[in-house]
Amino acid sequence: MEEGGKKILVLGASGFIGHAIYKELCSYFDTYGTYNSARRSLEGNQQFFKYDMEEDDIFQLLKKIRPQIIISSLRGNFASQIQAHQHLVEYISENDCKLFFISSANVFDAYSKYPSYENDKTLSESVYGRLKIKIENMLLRLPKNKTAILRVPMVFGNASPRIKEIKRLIWNNEPIEVFPNLIINVTHIDRLTQQIHYLINQDKSGIFHLGSKDLVHHDEFIKEVVERIGNFNPIYKRVYTTNDERYLAVLAKSNKLPKNLQMTYQEIIDHHLMI
Repeated sequence: MEEGGKKILVLGASGFIGHAIYKELCSYFDTYGTYNSARRSLEGNQQFFKYDMEEDDIFQLLKKIRPQIIISSLRGNFASQIQAHQHLVEYISENDCKLFFISSANVFDAYSKYPSYENDKTLSESVYGRLKIKIENMLLRLPKNKTAILRVPMVFGNASPRIKEIKRLIWNNEPIEVFPNLIINVTHIDRLTQQIHYLINQDKSGIFHLGSKDLVHHDEFIKEVVERIGNFNPIYKRVYTTNDERYLAVLAKSNKLPKNLQMTYQEIIDHHLMI
């Protein structure tokens, strides 16, 4: 194992992002994952533990595995997520352990006039964005070298929920919602997992914005993605939430990754979305 046999626990390893992170890391590290009832196929797997946020105490799991690195990609009940992260913070402050938290561009969704950078103040109008802010703030109280907050924009990939949903809408001849006034950046699951692998290898901490280094209008991006899927004439439903252009984008300024790990939105469409 090139990385010295560190033990890693991926929370939410049966979800789309968590599972991809597990697959990226498991050949290099002693990697464990949690699943809820979703993936029956994981039941016999020694590296996977069933964990139901709403019923199970995460301390039991942490005592059993004793990870040096925890990657939190949990989804589900918001109150349970907050409680689980309160327990994680307690565990990390008392043990030799570091937490990588998958956050979201939505921590900035109340600021719409500009793209957002790592040290900008967070403010959200959405329940989801507020949840992520609440957990981020808990982590920011830990010693700096014990956490990395990874803010991620929309994630695409062949098996991603977003691509599956777009395909479903096309097949059923239902309208695809696009936001012509929304300016975003995006990422691809393969690049995201490589970036996380790099951050673990380099023992990085702090706040990272893991999205394309450039911006695109939501409707343009989705239309290009649809062209990749095939020769269709889909119905688009244009949704205007305001008359002005608004941004939901997380760009890197103070914590940039090496050039080979950066990407443009066009590269995501051209090289990654082999649909």
